[in-house]
Amino acid sequence: MSGASSSVRVRDFRPDDGPAFKALNLAWIEQLFEIEPSDLAQLEDPQGQIIDRGGRVLMADLDGVPVGTAGLLVGHEPATLELVKMSAREDLRGLGIGKALIAGCIQAAREMGAARIWLESNRKLDAALGLYRASGFRELTCDEMASSPYSRCDIQMVLTL
Repeated sequence: MSGASSSVRVRDFRPDDGPAFKALNLAWIEQLFEIEPSDLAQLEDPQGQIIDRGGRVLMADLDGVPVGTAGLLVGHEPATLELVKMSAREDLRGLGIGKALIAGCIQAAREMGAARIWLESNRKLDAALGLYRASGFRELTCDEMASSPYSRCDIQMVLTL
């Protein structure tokens, strides 16, 4: 998989990416919200909590250094993957890292046979919501929303593949 920029490369998670996966996500979660038990489970063990359960974790590299991440978790509905733990280094935002990760996740979801990608977010995250909308995600109506393990989530979106 290639990214939006020639220097941003999206690839699959490797065992030595655990510390970067955790640090990239803690940076934004701790800045704006509280770390919740569901966060810690995935951040401490992305292999066991996401990959071994049939999902996938992607890493964005810039000049060989992990600078972003996103996970695809087997969803709560058939043929649905959940986009989780998407993050890009704050000091490098604007370089196309998020765009490359979304494109990589859409490609990976198609490879995995998914019909939809579903996500939860927060209305405070304007840049992320803009990226999701630009990528074709639509906001779910109240009657379409599922319960969430995260107190910070106040918006859910879906992309039909």
